[in-house]
Amino acid sequence: MMEETAAIKNKKEKYRSLLTQISSLIEDEADLIANLSNIAAALKYGMGYSWVGFYFVKESGLVLGPFQGPVACTRIPFDKGVCGACYSQKETIIVPDVNKFPGHIACSSETRSEIVVPVFKNGEVTLILDIDSDKLDNFDEVDKNYLVQLRVIIENNINFV
Repeated sequence: MMEETAAIKNKKEKYRSLLTQISSLIEDEADLIANLSNIAAALKYGMGYSWVGFYFVKESGLVLGPFQGPVACTRIPFDKGVCGACYSQKETIIVPDVNKFPGHIACSSETRSEIVVPVFKNGEVTLILDIDSDKLDNFDEVDKNYLVQLRVIIENNINFV
């Protein structure tokens, strides 16, 4: 399944294929962790990102959830880093060069650019999708558009306990 997506050259086509595959993966599965794990794997291997994962919103801050890639930061304060900014601003953030982002938390020295997407339940951010690339300026409006579509799929199909 993911091998087919990796063979597609056009970014929009890759995302379209991935969104269809992800929808199929999660439609009959009720377990939150299983679904987020498969979504992270599908994005990492389908798009070739260096790290893809989720952070849960807890009272104490953002806490690492399912991910694919190197070891990551386990906890992120609400007011720190790109994920904290995403939580506070309640919007998708594209960072072309993480070294130029004030307060960036370097979980991996290989990360060069990043995109983070908030996921909502009842109007509140409950989850952050965090994607890292080892290439500068690797994310654009195409990524944002399709990842926001993915956010809607997550919000409509995944049961947040």
